[in-house]
Amino acid sequence: MIKSKSVWLVLVLSVWIAACRTPPPVVIQPPVGKTSPEFMVSKWAMLPDWSTQDLASSWPALQQSCSALRFRPVWLPICAAAAKVGNDDVLAQRAFYETWFTPYQVFNPDGTDTGMITGYYEPLLKGSRTRSKRFAYPIYAPPDDMLEVDMGELYPQFRGQTVRGRLEGKRVVPYFNRAEINAGKATALKGREIFWVENRVELFFLQIQGSGRIELEDGTRVMIGYAEQNGHDYTSIGRKLVDMGELKLEEASMQGIKNWAERNPERLLTLLGQNPSYIFFRELPAKLSAPLGALGVPLTEEYSIAVDKRTIPLGVPVFLATTRPNSPEPLNRLMFAQDTGGAIKGAVRADFFWGFGEIAAVRAGSMKQTGRMWVLFPKGGEPTLN
Repeated sequence: MIKSKSVWLVLVLSVWIAACRTPPPVVIQPPVGKTSPEFMVSKWAMLPDWSTQDLASSWPALQQSCSALRFRPVWLPICAAAAKVGNDDVLAQRAFYETWFTPYQVFNPDGTDTGMITGYYEPLLKGSRTRSKRFAYPIYAPPDDMLEVDMGELYPQFRGQTVRGRLEGKRVVPYFNRAEINAGKATALKGREIFWVENRVELFFLQIQGSGRIELEDGTRVMIGYAEQNGHDYTSIGRKLVDMGELKLEEASMQGIKNWAERNPERLLTLLGQNPSYIFFRELPAKLSAPLGALGVPLTEEYSIAVDKRTIPLGVPVFLATTRPNSPEPLNRLMFAQDTGGAIKGAVRADFFWGFGEIAAVRAGSMKQTGRMWVLFPKGGEPTLN
């Protein structure tokens, strides 16, 4: 959908986009010069600990996926069959998956089968609906002057790509980056504040997580979720600190970055500006018990993951074989691809949702493990392999 008040914008963007790099194809093909496809058909026995999986714990996540996918032709009989299986009947659940799905191992374009598995969580911030000396840092709703164009409606080869920008006279230019927004250059954001919080670093990490809760001065809590993004690519400030010699690689965790910020308050704003990506939020309905992921359904604690949807379709079961944060202890689990993230790019790449609270924060902040992944494709909806 084209969200713009100017018809000629499409023509301007046509010229602008023509110079852009063509995105990776949606149909799975073997990488150029490689013999390994991004997906390779596998067997259930190849999934570590599949025969002993506690599938009942992940069953609510399947039900959430079905709430979004159940009317799609390939999912219609699957979700109907799932509705007849008991929530605690692990044997019937295992038979269900083995009947309706086929496991495919995921490979990177270079043929390797391992990638990075990180974690995220739902943070809690102290805040207010009004600005004060204590609550000085704004959480913004999307600005009215940001244009969004779904390029797939203009050119099929750009399917899945969205361009964001703004008008500057008769020119289309990128939307303001983080440093510019923090400097007050995005004047359209004035009046778009939905909350004010007391800590700039916590606000930054709220944007990294994509959702969270705000505890107001009277003790009530409200949920906020991702609404939009400014169109700039995510850049890791942890990696920046390592490259600058400020932190060792093993120290570049969320807590390590927070500790650095406490020691270097005068350098913080410059550091945060190194990540040009900026997230805008919306207040979520009070009835929700968990944040909404990109699939549009509430995430399930420890059973939802964020993926790169250019490789892995949203909603599908994904078997993850990794280890626990900062530990060699195996973590082999059936998860569901129900979210995305600006830093989640690549085939064998996932972000593990740990839930809400301090324990979840510690686990998410320290998780940077190696892992392998298998997608459970619905029978009749398998990827095209050449």
